[in-house]
Amino acid sequence: MGSLWARWSSSQSMSVSDHSQWWDKRFYKGNSEAPDFKHKTTEKALWIDDSLNPSWLQAKLAIFTQQAPRKLSSLSSSSSTYRISSSQASRTQQLWEEILSDPSQWWDNKSDDKRKPRFPDFKHRTAKKALWIHDRLNPPWVHARRAAFVQCQEQGESGLPKPEIAGRIVKMEQLWQEFFSDPSRWWDNRLIKEGRNYPDFKHKITNEGLWVENWLNPPWVEAKMATMALGQTQSGGGLTQRLSYSLKNGDNVSKLCREGRLKDALHIVELMVKRNIQAPINAYVGLLKGCTRSKALAEGKRVHALIVQSGLHSDIFLGSTLVNMYAKCGSVLDAREVFNKMPEHNVFSWTAIIAAYADYGPGGEAINLFQQMQQTGIAPDKVAFVVVLKACARIGDLEQGKQLHSNIIKSGLESDVTVGNTLVSMYAKCGCIEDAHEVFVKMNKRNVVSWNAMVAGYAQQGRGKEALALYEQMKQEGVQMNDITFVALLNACASIAALEKGKQLHSHIIRSGFESDLKVGTALVDMYAKCGIIEHARQVFNRMSERDVVSWSAMIAGYAQQRLGKEALALYEQMKQEDVQPNKVVYVVLLNACASAVALEQGKQLHSDIIRSDFESDVIVGNTLIDMYAKCGCMEDAREVFNKMNERDVISWTAMIAGYARQGLASKALALYEQMKQEDVQPNNATYAVLLNACAGVAALEQGKQLHSDIIKSGFKLDVITGNSLIDMYAKCGSIEDAHEVFVKMNEQDVGSWTAMIAGYAHQGLGKEALTFLGQMRREGIKPNEATYVSVLSACSHSGLVNEGRYLFGSMCRDHGVTPTVDHYACMVDLLGRAGCLADAKDFIDKMPIQPNSVIWIALLGAAKNHGQVEMGRRAFDCVVKLEPENAAAYVLLSNIYAAAGRRDEVEKIRKEMKVAGLKESAWMQLD
Repeated sequence: MGSLWARWSSSQSMSVSDHSQWWDKRFYKGNSEAPDFKHKTTEKALWIDDSLNPSWLQAKLAIFTQQAPRKLSSLSSSSSTYRISSSQASRTQQLWEEILSDPSQWWDNKSDDKRKPRFPDFKHRTAKKALWIHDRLNPPWVHARRAAFVQCQEQGESGLPKPEIAGRIVKMEQLWQEFFSDPSRWWDNRLIKEGRNYPDFKHKITNEGLWVENWLNPPWVEAKMATMALGQTQSGGGLTQRLSYSLKNGDNVSKLCREGRLKDALHIVELMVKRNIQAPINAYVGLLKGCTRSKALAEGKRVHALIVQSGLHSDIFLGSTLVNMYAKCGSVLDAREVFNKMPEHNVFSWTAIIAAYADYGPGGEAINLFQQMQQTGIAPDKVAFVVVLKACARIGDLEQGKQLHSNIIKSGLESDVTVGNTLVSMYAKCGCIEDAHEVFVKMNKRNVVSWNAMVAGYAQQGRGKEALALYEQMKQEGVQMNDITFVALLNACASIAALEKGKQLHSHIIRSGFESDLKVGTALVDMYAKCGIIEHARQVFNRMSERDVVSWSAMIAGYAQQRLGKEALALYEQMKQEDVQPNKVVYVVLLNACASAVALEQGKQLHSDIIRSDFESDVIVGNTLIDMYAKCGCMEDAREVFNKMNERDVISWTAMIAGYARQGLASKALALYEQMKQEDVQPNNATYAVLLNACAGVAALEQGKQLHSDIIKSGFKLDVITGNSLIDMYAKCGSIEDAHEVFVKMNEQDVGSWTAMIAGYAHQGLGKEALTFLGQMRREGIKPNEATYVSVLSACSHSGLVNEGRYLFGSMCRDHGVTPTVDHYACMVDLLGRAGCLADAKDFIDKMPIQPNSVIWIALLGAAKNHGQVEMGRRAFDCVVKLEPENAAAYVLLSNIYAAAGRRDEVEKIRKEMKVAGLKESAWMQLD
């Protein structure tokens, strides 16, 4: 650097033609990184503010500035650059003379802590005039007279500096004294700073900043810095030596990245590449690891460009690190492109790309790549086995996982604790908890990760008792538990609602010092909420010193699960007030709560918040919105959400079809199903179930048979859900033989299958067949549930089997431990009423241990109508309207009873009562 400036300065004494070998770019350079002087033939460059410049440079530049007008006059008329420079320098000098003569006419922007260097330090109060202290056009005497200028500009009435200015001057002097006493405690950013507003020196602990050219600096700083600069120049020389020295002595790129200074590290390497200085490979590796840690994809792409520019893109280690960086930053396609362009691969590069797909891409592709690696003759190491096992766990590929287990045994890696832990996790996530336990038991050495994998596996499979048994075993063996252990155990308690065990765990967590852990606290909230103790959950939530969106989601979900919609929405509002951005889980939970409570207005408000939060395009949120609107009866709004979705999955279509089916719009449900097929969306069992229910609701037998045919053609396995829906559809459409045929062909029947058949017999009035089927069900070892007995009692009612019905009702309570619900009592009232035993029915109602509802009184009222019992009908009617004053069916039934008895005056009274109650006559006519 010194030799270049020597050549430049020597040209000052030469003719203008010799000096013209350097371009002067000071006044039209595009940015701070462009050089001030650039040689016309050799491409050598010089920067006036470079910290590596020799100490004599400022004096030379001052002489050059004074000589510039004379040199400029000898240039040709085409040299516009120098003519512009001369006029700007003269104008700047005039402005400085003006401000020194009357500073009161200028705004001082320095004391306002200006944010951008291009904003002027001084601005004229009336004219469009501006000055910068560090402008290269300033005359040479500006810096020399700065102390007098500061005093003139900033002193108060007493002639001393203003208190706030004086305090800043004292503070700056203290910082400089601290800097010179121990420079090792300060970062030297002069080589890497991107602009003037970035400090030259930054304290490593307090983050205090110092600028070499700060106008508040004490006057002795320049002399001290000149001494330091001389020492550095004598020991270092050029930029290449300085940067190499910096890298070799620990102030390197990797260290900067580890300390969170990724941009600074990247700037160093970019500067080196720009000045044709070869950065070492480990510098690029450090940068890529820093980008990986920070998930900084944009910076990672800049590093990739630097690697290509430096000709290092063929390095196998750098290529593998690039693959890993792109994968961890979520860009699997970029990772694959880098991998494909690598001239050769080793086990590290193969493992990197396999891990990319295992963690962030299609898991099946990770398995394919693993197989390709083996075909190329590269033997997998334990890391490769671990990442491909994770891929199997992620997609549930048990068969491939078992094959890998066999390969691991052959490779002698089964005893490795990391491989063993991953095998346990893989088997558990694939639903083979017994195989996971077998691997766990055979492990010669187990650590806390091994136990955590096994506990989490049991918890995920809903086998909380086994997970808690492992907890006791862990205590006996003295295993030191960590936060992951406690989270898995709390999840196990939540899965089986083991409240007492959860409380014991809570005590253990407090003793172990993990109560303040964010994940553990969230798991505690979730455990108490799922155990039904919402007050305890809220207490834990309130005590949490730190809460994230997952914590809020757990508490809101707890309220929603307990059907405390108001509390859930209130907590949502509090969440927004505390500036916590809700995630899609929060919105899904709240929308489900609105759907359950048919709270349309709150659902619409949530929809507005979702749009503002930019979650409307999310498939899961969109599906939940459709379901909410459909369950609230707003099918137009549901269809609008459905139509606006950029991406729809099978759940979207099913939710929309289910909404139409629920509203009795079977034709629209079937039309949407046809559209679904045209768009090549494969229905699932839930789709077929709701479609079959729609057909059953309107007795659309032909459409139901067509659906059955579609199920068979698609190769869809007849599972329990679809089979039960087919039975129900055929039975309600009057084809009990087809229903029975489906039942027989099912590979597996559950209690719902048997109940659906019994309900079908009841619907057809085949009471004896229903009773026969119930007996067969018991002989098969299938225990009837509440719904089964409702269907059987209904069958007895429709078939007039009074004695059988009475016996079944008593046997249900006495012998089978099924507690009667209001539906069972309604069936018994209907059974007795249809048989004409109205007095027995009324006596049965009076002896009920639960309060009869309107359905039971309507059953008695209907029986009274059928058997012409006017007084019994009137008593039943009074009980109905007492519970539901606007029940139109009750008015119509009583009116029909009076009409059949010839009591027309009473009919007119009923009509007037309906008008008083606000019931429309159309309802009367329809129900009549």
